[in-house]
Amino acid sequence: MAANLNYMEIAADDAERAQGFWSSLFGWEFRSQPGELPYAMAQAEDLGIGLYKGEQPGLWPYFYVDDLDTNAESVEKLGGKIRDRGPVPGMGWFARCEDTEGNRFGLFQTDETAA
Repeated sequence: MAANLNYMEIAADDAERAQGFWSSLFGWEFRSQPGELPYAMAQAEDLGIGLYKGEQPGLWPYFYVDDLDTNAESVEKLGGKIRDRGPVPGMGWFARCEDTEGNRFGLFQTDETAA
């Protein structure tokens, strides 16, 4: 399971317009999700897609890892950065990262007990 791409977030200046673009391009059906900020999700075979209004538009690929703490520590040892991290209640733990070139990516560890 380690390092397999499992999820991608799309941060957009205009989330509604972005949903229209991606839906028209690939036929993805976005569904609004409950929570503090407007967030919509779609499914493309084995890849989950999240779309939200973000201050810095772009794509965030997320990779499954078996041990989030160990992998986050490796990111920093290799010269990358951890931008933020936390739980996804009932699903697992995430860390948003940057590599040495400023490319954004995420790590995700499955844990149904995450609160």
